[in-house]
Amino acid sequence: MGEADSRMTVGQIKVMLAKADRMCFEQLEREFFDDARKGVAIAFAAARKRIEREERECARLEGLYRFERDLAADHGASIVVGLDEVGRGPLAGPLTVGAVVLDPSTIICGLNDSKQVKPEDRPAMAQAIRETARAWSIQHIQPDEIDAAGMSASLRVAFSRAIADIERRGVIPDLVLIDGNPLGIDRREVNVVKGDATCASIAAASIIAKVQRDALMVEYARQYPHYRFDECKGYGSAAHIEAIGLHGLSPIHRKSFCRSFCSNG
Repeated sequence: MGEADSRMTVGQIKVMLAKADRMCFEQLEREFFDDARKGVAIAFAAARKRIEREERECARLEGLYRFERDLAADHGASIVVGLDEVGRGPLAGPLTVGAVVLDPSTIICGLNDSKQVKPEDRPAMAQAIRETARAWSIQHIQPDEIDAAGMSASLRVAFSRAIADIERRGVIPDLVLIDGNPLGIDRREVNVVKGDATCASIAAASIIAKVQRDALMVEYARQYPHYRFDECKGYGSAAHIEAIGLHGLSPIHRKSFCRSFCSNG
């Protein structure tokens, strides 16, 4: 170990490694290659794992945006809107669809399928999406509409409303990317299986829709506390189903979804 290196404590080396990118890390490895202290070896191993993790995340994020760019190029499109839904399966609350036209020049760190983003991180990410997107929209289909029309028709209505709302904002997409199976709602429609995990604008749509719907269910929990909507978000948890048995259906329950276990559904 050189004279300059010998004056550095393990703590100081850790501080340097915490800020190091791949190039800096490799330079530090060369400088401290003969440092036999166990703490130094542990610090370098931890830094190596961090850098590899960050590189994997960068590659994943770039893949989200590249996938969308490639789809746009394949269809000769310059403006792409991605759409996704949340709340298809719950017993209560709305079906919610998000639509987002991303700014291609802005990369949103951590962007992912909403299910892969920590709940505590989703609101800040949703805010970043809304602040940087060229346009966005959130549309709700209420429980009585779902009961009257059924889920398939409700999905088509929600997606159509979201596209129309984007266009009313003066942004006219060339390409409409929808997560999942074909809906046949728009001539520009392209369906992307598992799009919320592979396509940037669909992932963004899933996040803003999830955050908006979850916040709405928290509000409903204050109005109808028996059902713990803040916890179950309207899905059929054991506690939720038990509450229905005790208290019946609330005004925001989907009656057509509750018939199998609720006599007044």
